[in-house]
Amino acid sequence: MGYVLSAVARVLEQPTAWGAACEMALLAGPLWAAALLGLLLGWAWRPRWAAELVATADSHPAPPFATLEFWTSQLPARLRAPVGQYAGAGAGAAQQQEQEGASLPRSSETANEELAVGKDDLVNLWRLVEGRDGGPAWIKMMEKALPTLTYQAWRRDPQTGPSQYQSSTIFENANPEEVRDFFGDDEFRMSNKWDDMLIYHKTLEECQTTGTMKVHWVRKFPFFCSDREYIIARRIWKLGGAYYCVTKGVPCSSIPRRNRPRRVDLYYSSWCIRAVESRRGNGGLTACEVLLFHHEDMGIPYEIAKIGIRQGMWGCVKRIEPGLRAYQKARAAGEPLSQSALMAHINTKVGDNFVRGLESNNDQSDIVEAEEKPAKNLVARFLVLGGAVALACTLDQGLLTKALIFGVARKFVGQRKTL
Repeated sequence: MGYVLSAVARVLEQPTAWGAACEMALLAGPLWAAALLGLLLGWAWRPRWAAELVATADSHPAPPFATLEFWTSQLPARLRAPVGQYAGAGAGAAQQQEQEGASLPRSSETANEELAVGKDDLVNLWRLVEGRDGGPAWIKMMEKALPTLTYQAWRRDPQTGPSQYQSSTIFENANPEEVRDFFGDDEFRMSNKWDDMLIYHKTLEECQTTGTMKVHWVRKFPFFCSDREYIIARRIWKLGGAYYCVTKGVPCSSIPRRNRPRRVDLYYSSWCIRAVESRRGNGGLTACEVLLFHHEDMGIPYEIAKIGIRQGMWGCVKRIEPGLRAYQKARAAGEPLSQSALMAHINTKVGDNFVRGLESNNDQSDIVEAEEKPAKNLVARFLVLGGAVALACTLDQGLLTKALIFGVARKFVGQRKTL
């Protein structure tokens, strides 16, 4: 503001109109240059829907930007509910005018609720564990160890969507059954606080036949971001001596979306829990390995999410170790199991014919060592990305504003493909 006032004062101090015009040109020149630069940047990092506006291909007769739901999602959160109610009322009136007696089509969200967790999810997890999912190569991120814990982590970046993570955690003196119950026990997660991000949980549905559960979670995020809400379904299969635990986000029409906490739709976090030989070399299967495959779209730009995950990953894993030991002591003392832990005991048994019956797939997902990252300009990159996080998370102006902020920051630091 001081710069603008001083510039206006210089214009008024000019004795001639020509001098005042020159001063105004000097003042307006940078503004026009900034506006032109903004237009160029906005076009260079335009969102996908804007690119479709000028696309010449007509293979999709109804592009996403042609739907009311798409444009509603671009509005600020405080305007979405009234517009959505109006659109819903209009759609209902149009359906009532139809002459045919066919049943009305259900929303995709309601239809998808019936899918929950099925055989295809087990097949996908099995292929991830066996490295036969055909995805990109895994890049090794870190390798850490404690006296009774060994940890390794990998990451890979698909062409679309958030980064995917794989980790191997080996707990000494633990068996797969108690580790299975430990990770499925939501009540102990909160009471012991080994997962200090979980601040609310509620079981919405459960199946006593398959052990499938639908759970409502709210997780705490840093102060500059709103908390996140998850509707997840989970189910456990037993294949041989290993447990395949699938957890993923599912639709839920019974819980309306809110501005805060923000709903996370894309969520996948699944484990393979199995007994392994102890690194102490005693020859017995006295240790337990947890192979985790995780990815989610938290509503944070992927590059910034990668930095946050990398920085907080080991700290989170270190809290699991004392939590598991406390859980083992509680089990040894005879404390009763919670309802969620009891549900983890209901597994779907899978025979060896399942593995032999899977279709042949030679695609491999290799694991490679992490690339060395240049150290120069690291501080500047963190400053730019941190500023983008703080600025975007304080705004509530829909997707477009935040996309521009994070797009400019990501391009500036030049690390689209590296962490």
